Amino acid sequence: MLDPWRTLAALGLEAAVGYPDRLHRLIPHPVTWAGRGISFLEQSWNRPDWSAAIRRGLGVVTLLLIAGAAALAGWLLDSFLLHGFWLGLITLLLATTGLAQRSLYTHVASVSAALERNDLEGARRAVGMIVGRDVTALDRSGIAAAALESLAESFCDGVIAPAFWLLACGLAGLFAYKAVNTADSLIGHREARWRAFGWASARTDDLLNLIPARLAGLLLVLAAGGGWHVMWRDAAKHDSPNAGWSEAAMAGGLHIRLGGPVAYDGVPHPRPWFGDGARPDAAALRQGLHVYKRACGLFWLLLAAGGLAWRH
Repeated sequence: MLDPWRTLAALGLEAAVGYPDRLHRLIPHPVTWAGRGISFLEQSWNRPDWSAAIRRGLGVVTLLLIAGAAALAGWLLDSFLLHGFWLGLITLLLATTGLAQRSLYTHVASVSAALERNDLEGARRAVGMIVGRDVTALDRSGIAAAALESLAESFCDGVIAPAFWLLACGLAGLFAYKAVNTADSLIGHREARWRAFGWASARTDDLLNLIPARLAGLLLVLAAGGGWHVMWRDAAKHDSPNAGWSEAAMAGGLHIRLGGPVAYDGVPHPRPWFGDGARPDAAALRQGLHVYKRACGLFWLLLAAGGLAWRH
């Protein structure tokens, strides 16, 4: 198990360097490896002519294989690389691959910059890289809302949750979490094709995010200096038991309204509203990025406090 100082060091290193594009072209990000494995097994085993029970069972096997392989790889790396300065540094470098502070900020900041210069097409392209909804018809408020919702939700599953499992279980926990989260993104859907096969991935992801999601919401309202009432009132409106916490916290902290109906592949999907204010604009998105940075800083301080207590 890594102590808080090591987790803090991994966060700091990832914030400084991220996962450079040149490195990604040379060595694809490890998440893409898990994604390829999941996609291969889904295409092989999620056959529509098989019963839902069989497909659900094979979905469980898929999750066990992918998450188990990731956890085993993390445990082996931890066991052999955790000792000594240079080997410990390698461990930290490996840990940064499961964190997304820098890349999340960079992607959302690109949306913000395009909105600030009134480049709606550029803003739609930028936000289309981080959300799955249809973006071609989004106006300024729709673009800002999509970016803020992604920023809030990904603060949990891209920053807080992976760091939590890194702290709790070392690289094994971090790698297993990222494998489960990737599986949920790819197959943990309610549509008929994935409902049975992705059931285990969706439910396991819910379980692993249970504590981190609430911690993420708490950090966001602290960073924003408000939003408690909206978070407590609206978090449970979300279909997910976890995603609503950070989204409602961001809405309450910025005094805006997020959520509402969206379209995926041309099909409208109803969603609840979070918050009571006006729809967000470019200024709200810029403010949301500041809240995000402060929330990351508060998390760093929390880990440092844990590190001081750990040493005593």
